[in-house]
Amino acid sequence: MKTVLTIAGSDCSGGAGIQADLKTIEAHKLYGMSVITALTAQNTVGVNAVMPVDADFISKQLEAVFEDIFPDAIKIGMLPDKEIVQAVAEMIRKYHPERVVIDPVLSSTSGTELSKAEAREYMKKNLFCLCDVVTPNIPEAEILIGKRIVSKKDMEESAIKIAEDYGCSVLLKGGHSFFEQDGICADCLYVLKPDLMDKEKKVSEKGQIYWIEGPRIDNPNTHGTGCTLSSAIACNLAMGKNLKEAVTQAKRYLEICISAGLDLGKGRGPLLHNVL
Repeated sequence: MKTVLTIAGSDCSGGAGIQADLKTIEAHKLYGMSVITALTAQNTVGVNAVMPVDADFISKQLEAVFEDIFPDAIKIGMLPDKEIVQAVAEMIRKYHPERVVIDPVLSSTSGTELSKAEAREYMKKNLFCLCDVVTPNIPEAEILIGKRIVSKKDMEESAIKIAEDYGCSVLLKGGHSFFEQDGICADCLYVLKPDLMDKEKKVSEKGQIYWIEGPRIDNPNTHGTGCTLSSAIACNLAMGKNLKEAVTQAKRYLEICISAGLDLGKGRGPLLHNVL
């Protein structure tokens, strides 16, 4: 049985973070493991409080996993402070896992800061390079590159810049964009090492851009979509799919989760994960 480890924060309301990750892994019929980086008091309305886990204890959690059930893929989510980022990076360098997906969770949809500025800087320079792909949405990418993204061309240029600056492939998610054609949600995948992709497709040495499109679904309940997508990508990579296939199938899974129409809570509700 293939195994996936999620390194992320806990969402007590079950819609995002560790809980969404494990639901996604279970839906893909894989074995899920978790290392918790923070406890959050949150629900569909917003985040009320964040309590980071001690960095040394995170290292101990990671060692416990790596020394026993070595993961076939890893998803990294919320890393609230620099010490935690350092601990995760150190363990990744020590154990050299394959197929690492990082979702740079910088803030919640309601605006709560979930990763401190110094943690972001260390993450960009010291952790992205250890990962296969980073999956920012447009607001997160704007923070990472320090400029606005207002067109599909901007998305391509931003994805390339992040990839070439930090040494990993990039999936720049278009769900927050307002410049696309009606009814379409397009994500920009820039593969830094295209030789890992379509063997028969000739691509430049600098990488390859792929646009992965899907329907923009009319459902306001999208709590945990980023966590779900990145976990689904990790699941597909664990099953041996290449990055383009992994992202494409993960996006289709997310569309099904949103389309299920689950309606819980007083705010932006969670997804229905057990749809496969």
